[in-house]
Amino acid sequence: MTSRPRLRPSTILALALVTLVGVAAFTWPFFVTSPGVLEHQTDAPWLFALLVGLLALVVLAEMTAEGLDAKTIAVVGVVAAAGGALRVLSAGTAGLEPMFFLLVLAGRVLGPATGFVTGALAMLTGAFLTGIGPWLPFQMLCAGWVCLGAGLLPVPRDGWGERLALAGYGLVAGLAYGLVMNLWFWPFLSTSSAPEGAGFVPGGTLATNLAHYAVFYVITSLAWDLPRGILTAVLVLVAGRPVLGTLRRAVRKASFDAPVTFSPDPSAASPSAAPATTAATVTTQEEP
Repeated sequence: MTSRPRLRPSTILALALVTLVGVAAFTWPFFVTSPGVLEHQTDAPWLFALLVGLLALVVLAEMTAEGLDAKTIAVVGVVAAAGGALRVLSAGTAGLEPMFFLLVLAGRVLGPATGFVTGALAMLTGAFLTGIGPWLPFQMLCAGWVCLGAGLLPVPRDGWGERLALAGYGLVAGLAYGLVMNLWFWPFLSTSSAPEGAGFVPGGTLATNLAHYAVFYVITSLAWDLPRGILTAVLVLVAGRPVLGTLRRAVRKASFDAPVTFSPDPSAASPSAAPATTAATVTTQEEP
């Protein structure tokens, strides 16, 4: 069984930092007690700039730990471009976004750190084709988290069992993506724009606003997020095997996870043989 890329301490620290920033960006209005502080007009560009810097930090952490090289970066670029192209097919129409099944599979194969970067770049690529707005850095964070979660799944690589687990994760991730993404704009809706009992209460208690948000999500977003989750799960089951195989072959050729072992030269066993040499062999496993 081919092992997935391991998380190194520097990478864990970089991922923790970008996740902390992301959580703060989504949730800070819940902890503001003064209604007059709620403004959402200038933070998106700053968040985007900060996110790009943190993504570079994750890449740097992987490169310094020898987790990335030119070949693996090329693989990331190809997957991100494919994900962006898939987003153009629907751009979220009726919640149907086929790119999410690729994000789940890519996160599974590339691992948490490289997967996070790939998911964020895929969303950025798609935005260049469908339109860029203040929601982009939030979308990049959520797409990165989708890949991150897939890379952290403690699921053995055993054919149908793996794909069933990934399909279940895809269903949950499709719902969770919308659940989290709504937070980028919901606290800033005017009272007249939100349904009754579903609007954000500036300065209200956390319990009150969470209850209102639950109502808002069920009324306005669930019908969009459920098709996304179902489509992701179905595509993982239908196309998961060939896509996983293709990604894993690309990963092996890029030397992502091919362990190098050294064994003595057999000729060294003979006393009359030439001076012993050491042969390096790279062990890989072909996709069934």
